[in-house]
Order: sequence, then C-alpha cells, then structure tokens
Amino acid sequence: MKEILGAVDGWLMGGKKVAIARVVGVEGSGPRDPGATMAVNEDGEVAGSVSGGCVEGAVVGEALEVLAGSPARVATFGYSDDEAFSVGLTCGGTLHILIERLDW
Repeated sequence: MKEILGAVDGWLMGGKKVAIARVVGVEGSGPRDPGATMAVNEDGEVAGSVSGGCVEGAVVGEALEVLAGSPARVATFGYSDDEAFSVGLTCGGTLHILIERLDW
C-alpha cells in the first residue's frame, strides 16, 4: 500500500475519483499475496499491482465501473474460469480482489 500513497495523494489533491483494489484472498498458487494493492483513478491511471500484470486490465475495468457508481465488489479470477485465461491468469490459483471507491 505504501508504494501507491504518493500517486493516490496527487490524484485526490487534483480532484480525481480513486478506487482501491486489494487482494483479499488467494486459493492455491497466486501471483501476489493478500494485501497487494492497486489504485485506479477515473482517467484509468494505475499505481501498484494486484497480480503482477496478469489480471490488471480486468481489475481496471471493474474499478472504473465502481467509480462510475456501481457498488463495491469482490471480483474473483480463477484458473478454471474462461475469464481468467482471457486476462492471463494461468498460475493455477484463484484471486479474490476487493474493489471499492476511496472516500477520503
């Protein structure tokens, strides 16, 4: 989380909406441990990582939906899911990522 604070602070000071995506669970083998965090602003700019790159694009899309007014959610990406393959998660595990708007 510390590595994204500078970017988040700058975005908030600039009046941008920000969503936080955080790994809240991993089943089996996963690219990042619980607690790994990524921030996304309303322009689609990203700081941090929740998967080392393999599901980041899908998480950005989910974060932009949350920033547009959709409720916070836990997105799940698993090895057996078609979506997991399409976004590049082939490590054999399942990631659970909480995506919520940052209300500072």
